[in-house]
Amino acid sequence: MARGAKVDRGLGVRIQRDAPTRLLPFTRFFRGFETVPAVRALFGAQTERVLHGLKVEFFSARFGYMGTSDVDGHLLISTHHLHDSDFRTVYLDLVHELCHVRQFRKGRPLFYPKLSYVDAPSEIEAYRKTIDEGRRIGMTRKELIDYLKVEWISPAEHRRLARRCGLGPARTKRAGHRRRPKK
Repeated sequence: MARGAKVDRGLGVRIQRDAPTRLLPFTRFFRGFETVPAVRALFGAQTERVLHGLKVEFFSARFGYMGTSDVDGHLLISTHHLHDSDFRTVYLDLVHELCHVRQFRKGRPLFYPKLSYVDAPSEIEAYRKTIDEGRRIGMTRKELIDYLKVEWISPAEHRRLARRCGLGPARTKRAGHRRRPKK
């Protein structure tokens, strides 16, 4: 029997429980990030080395966007988000996740189970850096506030996150960028 396989004799089935994860090079899919000032600010002289060593795992579920593994620091990216979302959204999400990669590499926690998502120090830092990059590329305050809208936070949490990112009170009523187009 293969290592990691579990057998249920009553059902007559075997389930391999330690399936491998396929990790691919970040720089195979995302080029030029080593020249982005926000990314260089994260990794300094090590930028090229970090990005060339960074791995990415793509998943095809229609939910989710991007994340960073708290096990080994690789990126997890929804192929649907990559394909369907606005270019600037994907770009800013990558900057955001690269901030989490830096946090992971420094041994800092990525998740704070006792805190709301918008109160987690890791998220506040990553969103602040992302908003700074959004400003640098010419996004308006309204576009940046819309960028912060995600379906897993409440309107009150959205306003709190906007304030913490230096955007003041969020006044927009429009749906956020992360709602998938109806097909």
